[in-house]
Amino acid sequence: MAMSEVPAIEFRARRRIMRRLLPFLWLLYVIGFLDRVNVAYAALQMTHDLHFSDRVFGLGAGIFFIGYVLLEIPGTLIVERWSARRWIARIMISWGIVTAIVGLVQTAHQFYWARFLLGLAEAGFFPGVLVYLTHWFREKDRAKVVAIFMTAIPFSNIFGSPLAGQILKIHWLGLMGWRWLFILEGVPAIIFGVVTIFYLTDWPRQARWLPKEECDWINGQLEDERARKAARHSHSIMQALCNRDVIFLALIYFMGSTGIYGFIIWFPTIVKRASGLPTTTVTLLVALPYIAGLLAMLANGWHSDRHGERRWHTSICLYAAGFSLIFAILSDPHLWVQLLFFIVFAAFIHAYQPTFWALPTKFLGESAAAASIGFINLVGGLGGFVGPFIMGYLATRTGGSFVGGLIWLLVNLFLGGTLVLCLRQHKA
Repeated sequence: MAMSEVPAIEFRARRRIMRRLLPFLWLLYVIGFLDRVNVAYAALQMTHDLHFSDRVFGLGAGIFFIGYVLLEIPGTLIVERWSARRWIARIMISWGIVTAIVGLVQTAHQFYWARFLLGLAEAGFFPGVLVYLTHWFREKDRAKVVAIFMTAIPFSNIFGSPLAGQILKIHWLGLMGWRWLFILEGVPAIIFGVVTIFYLTDWPRQARWLPKEECDWINGQLEDERARKAARHSHSIMQALCNRDVIFLALIYFMGSTGIYGFIIWFPTIVKRASGLPTTTVTLLVALPYIAGLLAMLANGWHSDRHGERRWHTSICLYAAGFSLIFAILSDPHLWVQLLFFIVFAAFIHAYQPTFWALPTKFLGESAAAASIGFINLVGGLGGFVGPFIMGYLATRTGGSFVGGLIWLLVNLFLGGTLVLCLRQHKA
């Protein structure tokens, strides 16, 4: 192959792969995240209808992650060694069914079990997709690619907030709107789970939609990358899980997840109680921070890939999110000023994620990276339980104040930002 042809083939291959895979994976994650966090909007009616205290709701919202962590490592290894499309399809169909079941709960214990089963059903989706992306994209492109994929998180809230506001108005068949929120948002997951089986391709060598010269180019690039990593660091799965930096990454993600899910799950309730505004207005206001999060995520991922730097791009975002929460707490009596700082917080807490997830695959390859990503997401999932639960517990103990919970979140973010800077620097 002539050297002059390489850039043209590279451009075509990267563009074709990105256009084929990223929009679909992004849509799947939007659907998944809607089903994960719609409980935050349901709480505007659900807690009153079922007479749940803040502690009960916080436990139920967070217990999702107890089920979620159980299949993290097996799920990523299944994607690496068996089939990403079959595993992702299984996840989507099962979580769609369980989401609809959540809309039928009557008691606190039913709520706990339904949320636990939902976490179990969704387990492995996010880390599985991260592993799947390593089958198709080079390390130098991954922060940007992960940033695009993870914009599904803020977008699902931008789209999901007003959508929830409209669904909450429904009272069909004698069921309140919060029940229809779960039932209606479970259906797309089932439909797209079936579509996934036929649409996704596990590996470039199996892709009939990829011309041979482009397939050869991406396979060659990824094989060279794997060979360079193997020459510098060879890790078994157990060695990878015991690696100092993998343990640090797991702790960092625990602290970051504590911050982001403590905020996402309780933010609509915080705004509702502080403002006294109608539910529909609250759901519109709640969308604003996630617009900032979407833009910040893309900007940080692009800037990180351009400069080839991950640690500072991750750490600074965590520190900035923590400082934003300090100012949000200090501006507590002033709703609109506090909302502004929550918007800044959401921008930074979302922006740290794409550069963070580029770190494990920087020094680990294949099964070691897959297992490590599963382990990191497993520990992070525990943060997703702790954040909402501590927020609800402290709110109950303090008569409905969220100040103590927000302080707990910002402490985690500062500790996480510090641990990022303790990571070793690895060559790509």
